[in-house]
Amino acid sequence: MPETKTFRIPKHRSQAPTARQHLRKALADWGITDDLADGVTLLASELVTNAVLHCRVAYARVRVALTLNGTELLLEVSDPDRDRLPRLHDAAPDEEGGRGLALVAALADAWGCRQEPYAKCVWARFTLAELAEGESARAVPAGA
Repeated sequence: MPETKTFRIPKHRSQAPTARQHLRKALADWGITDDLADGVTLLASELVTNAVLHCRVAYARVRVALTLNGTELLLEVSDPDRDRLPRLHDAAPDEEGGRGLALVAALADAWGCRQEPYAKCVWARFTLAELAEGESARAVPAGA
């Protein structure tokens, strides 16, 4: 049976650390630590920051969901600006931003976005190694 942790934060730049704290706790509760927890937290920070910066809906709330289903971990970040889908692009060396989705593509096993009736959702999926009793989860390299 999948386990899900979901929370909402105000669409404000100062809320990214709050999102990271919630995710770190959920991951630790599930025994997911080390590099995988760092990667998931980093990508969550990138996706939350994108939602906060690019959502044009005033007083919006950003929804963050983390689902553990067997050996699959799914991170989803949603905001109510459903018509502005993210696009991966090559950032010039002198650009201050524009690398978040490239980072998501590099660290997640898969990622994408979808339009929902009243929101858009950007997601990243990670494959976990099987857990032996008392062990922490670890990422499985893509193609393994």
